[in-house]
Formats: sequence, structure tokens, C-alpha cells
Amino acid sequence: MDAIDTRTAGIESRLAGIERRAHTLLPTPVHELTVLSERSGCRVFCKRDDLTGFGFGGNKTRKLDFLIADALRSGSDTLLAVGANQSNFCRVVAAYAIDPEAYAQVEVATWSDFIWLNGGIVTRDPFDVDLEKLIVEVGVDTGYCRDALRYDPEDEGCNSIDVENYRISDAICRIPGDPTEWTNYVNDQCIVIGWAGYDERVRFLPPEHFLAHSLREALDASFRVGGRLEKQGPDGKLLVRLRENVNPVGCRRNTWEIEQVLVTVQQRPDVEFGAVCEGVAEVIEEAYEAIAADDSRWRMEWRDIELLVNPNGQLLNGGSDGDNGQTGRKLAVDYYGPRVPIGGGALSGKDLTHIDRAGSYAARKACVEAVARGEEICEVLVAYAPGRSAPLEVRWNREGRRNAGIDRNANRFNHEAARELACTMKPAALENLARGTHFFDLTAPWNQGDGMTNRA
Repeated sequence: MDAIDTRTAGIESRLAGIERRAHTLLPTPVHELTVLSERSGCRVFCKRDDLTGFGFGGNKTRKLDFLIADALRSGSDTLLAVGANQSNFCRVVAAYAIDPEAYAQVEVATWSDFIWLNGGIVTRDPFDVDLEKLIVEVGVDTGYCRDALRYDPEDEGCNSIDVENYRISDAICRIPGDPTEWTNYVNDQCIVIGWAGYDERVRFLPPEHFLAHSLREALDASFRVGGRLEKQGPDGKLLVRLRENVNPVGCRRNTWEIEQVLVTVQQRPDVEFGAVCEGVAEVIEEAYEAIAADDSRWRMEWRDIELLVNPNGQLLNGGSDGDNGQTGRKLAVDYYGPRVPIGGGALSGKDLTHIDRAGSYAARKACVEAVARGEEICEVLVAYAPGRSAPLEVRWNREGRRNAGIDRNANRFNHEAARELACTMKPAALENLARGTHFFDLTAPWNQGDGMTNRA
């Protein structure tokens, strides 16, 4: 093992000296395939290179990060790729070739088997990506598809929604031009809210929002290949109710007692309802036990928590077959949950440089740093006007009154600084933010404090 570790370290050292384009989201996780493990009698694992992120290219992006960097260094201005029909490699090469400064603001509306795309994309060269094909790929990855596309080529099953049957209306304006005319200016008005509290173990989020995100991730993983609830979902809802005990006797910090967890999960009609409910309960219990084992503030034993699973009975027709999803709940998920004011517009769908998004990230970063340096809870409101980089107002609100960690330099909220922060996020990691993890994903620079030192 020592020899292997030494050899690996040498490879990593040599690779570190080679220039690369950091578009690939690394390292990719290794997941245990529980169903296969149970059936085979040995532990089976899968290296998830489908999660490299960029352009759904799988492991193709690993080498392209190096090849594209070499091409740019040598002054090349054309990329030529050859592959079979529907080649992943060719598609990812095309994705690398798109204007890196492109501006996009795209909204998606769905109902039944209709999808409407609207908004605008500005690139120096024509944007000729097949968005209908991209929608199908995303739908398959989500689970809205025939099982043969995602799970087993010989399986004739299907989710209630088959993305290949969607009727797609593309009304996006594709504008050839200089995208910096949009990216480098504040072209909208907004009020954004930044918030952080507690510590990195709850990702500086309200504990109920952290727990809801964590349980949602566990359920999503269970719907995928090899998961406990493979082929179930992907639609569903999750609600957490907890009671916070402020400075309880014998404790120097607040503790949390969960009162209820409510889960609704879409299922296949050929699976027994009780089996689905049992599987959901097992996934939720396992996820909660892991969280509680790492953080003693979660005081409730699992057996004392009320769990409600699909209390309305079977949910068969999920997604756009049952709900258009155009309510305000997405904003609450993207931000900090119902406890904290929401502020401006949605994050998902906006360009990284749009002031709604860049300003929200800058506000979050300021609060996370303040809490990491000693504040208990920090909130900031920042208001912007079109055509002005500097904010109209910066208003702080904090609890604890330590005043130890707030950086009151308002220049950090200027559009130039805010968009620079937003654009430090690796392109490959942006896909995960669309799952609602804008302030849950600790790889995002705006969710990181200096040294992550506050463990109270």
C-alpha cells in the first residue's frame, strides 16, 4: 500500500506542473451499489465519472482540460474533433469552444408534456447548441425517461414522464455580439439578502434548512442506479420541523430536537406502496443518524421522531404531469429557507454576472466570513440600481453583538467584486447549484469562511 501511495503522489506531483483548464468537477465520488452488493455477496462500488459536470461528458473532460489548455497556449483558434454519431467527446469539445464570456439568462416553464424556453444568450460566435437534445439528456439524468436509457437497456419500464416525448418550444433570443456589454454592467435593480449562522457543520445555514438539504441529497442518491430506491422518484417534497433549545441547562450551545419529518416521494405503479415507504424511512433514518453522530447538537433519537411518508397515498404522476412548479418555494430552497427573508429574484437561470446572483453570492460571502470570525448570526441587505456598480444601500443585522468579524468595506459589494467572486466557481460545479445548493455546496467560494474555524 505504501508503494502505491508513493507512486500516486508522484503522478499527482507531475500532473500539478501541467497547465490545465479547470472545468472538470473533481474529485468525483465513489458510491457503493447497495443492491448489487446485497445480491453478489460482496461490496460493489462505482466511480461516478458521470458527475464530472461539464457538458455531461463523463471522463472525457479529464483529458480535455489538458488538451484545451495546450491548444490555447500554442495559439490555436480552432478545435477539430472526430467521433461517432452522438459522440460525447465531440459534444464536450463543442462546449469548450463556446465563448467563455458568454452571457445567458434563460427561463424554463413546463406543464404536462410542454416545455417553453425563453430568455436570451449573447455570444461572439453563433450559439448553435441543440438545446432540445440537452433537455433530453438532463431529463434522462434526472430520471424522467424510459428505464432502458438510464438503468437497464433491456428494461421496458418508464417513469410517468418520458422526456423524449416532450414538445419543446424554443423562444430564446440568440444574439451575436460582445457579451461583456451585459456581463460587465448592472442591468437590473434588486435587493439581495446575505445570511450566515452557526458554523460549517450546518454549512452556516439554519439547522432545519441544512437538514432538509441533507435528507434531500440522500433521497436523490437512493433513486439512482444501485440505490435503495432505484427507479423511484425523482419528484417529491420534504419538510422538516424542529425545536431549537437556546442555551439549555448543562450545554454551552443551542441544541435541536426534530418534531416531524414529512416526505412525499413519487413511485412506480408496479412497486408495492408499503415497500416504497419502508425504503424512504430507511434512507432518511440512515442519513439522520450519520448527521447526529457527527454533531451532538442533534439531540433526538431517531425512534422519537415522527416521520410521515406519503400521507396522501401513492404519488404516481410527478413532475410536470402533476404540478407546474411555478410557485415561490424554489426561492426559499435556493436561499435560506422560510426563516430568513428572501430578498431579490431567483438564482437558478440567471447568468453568474447578473446582479441578482452575483450580489447574493457577495452578500453570503460577507456573512459567512463574519460568522467564521466570531459573529453568531449575521445578515446583510444590499440594494442595487441599474447602471450603478456601487450599491445604493448596505444594511447589517447581527446577533451576538460581538462585532468581531464584520468587514464593513462596502467595495466588496460593487458589481466588479461581486461578479469576480461568482466567476471563481468552476464551470463544472455549476450544474450542482441548479439542484438548489447555492448556499449548501461548500465547494462554492461564497460558502467558505477564512479557515472555517468557528466550531462552536
